[in-house]
Amino acid sequence: MESKTHKQLKNKSAGKKGTTEKKIKGNKRLDVKVGNKAIEIEKSGNVKKALQRLKSQKNAKKELRVPNSQLDNAKEIAKKMKIKNITIKNLSGTKKRIIKKQ
Repeated sequence: MESKTHKQLKNKSAGKKGTTEKKIKGNKRLDVKVGNKAIEIEKSGNVKKALQRLKSQKNAKKELRVPNSQLDNAKEIAKKMKIKNITIKNLSGTKKRIIKKQ
């Protein structure tokens, strides 16, 4: 079951023009899709599954939002999964880690 704060974060990220719970390939759902940006919000610590959903979005700008304590851990997991061009932010959006295409 989805928590109230998770739903609030999704709605805030989507804004007026974005959609939440966007269906994607493999009977999965992306938390937020705003134009060409795909956003996943992961509070529970299952970062790998969230990154897999983002990885399936080939031509989208990818953004993962995690708690502050998981920023560096999420960056390392994304590097191991060879995900390029992704921004990893804390839940409030004040800190970020960027993995660029090399």
